[in-house]
Amino acid sequence: MQNYKPEYRNDYVSKVFNTREDADRAYNELAGRGYSQDDINVMMSDDTRKRHFSTDVDHDSALGDKVADNAGTGSLIGGGVGAVVGAIAAIGSNVLLPGLGLIVAGPLAAGLAGAGAGAATGGLIGALTGMGVPEEEATRYKEDIKDGGIYMGFKPRHEDDARDTYNKWYTNDSNNM
Repeated sequence: MQNYKPEYRNDYVSKVFNTREDADRAYNELAGRGYSQDDINVMMSDDTRKRHFSTDVDHDSALGDKVADNAGTGSLIGGGVGAVVGAIAAIGSNVLLPGLGLIVAGPLAAGLAGAGAGAATGGLIGALTGMGVPEEEATRYKEDIKDGGIYMGFKPRHEDDARDTYNKWYTNDSNNM
C-alpha cells in the first residue's frame, strides 16, 4: 500500500490510513470538530477489523468503539436485504459485506445496504463516487482497503474543515497522517 495524495476537494475529504493509530488520531480529530459517528465513513476489511479491533485487542478509542459496535452482530448484506438492514445502517451500525469481507460504518453503510449483495462490488465504488470520490480514486481506495488499510472520509461542513483536515491528513513530512 503506497501513500497516495488525491487532489484537494472541499466537498469530501478521504484517506486510507496504514495504521490503526493514525486512523484513531484522524477519527478523534474529526470528533473534536463536532463530527459524530454518523458523519464519518469508516471502511476496512474484516481481516483488518479482526486484527485491530477484535474483542481480543484493546479498542478503547472512539474509532475502536465505532468499529466494534455490533461487529459480532453486524447487519449482513446477503440474499434478503430488507428494511431492517437499511434501518440499522441508517442509524450508524456496521454493515458486513460477506462476499467482499468488508466492514462499513457511517453514512456509506446505508448506500451499500441498498445496493445488496449482487451489486456489492460495484456498489462499493458507486457508494464512494456518490460521496464525491472520483472513480479512479475510489478504485485505488478499494485496493488499499483489501491490503489492510483503514478508509475514512467525511463531508466537511465548511471550507476551513475541508482544507485543515486535508492538510493534516496529507502532510509531506508524514507517511501516514
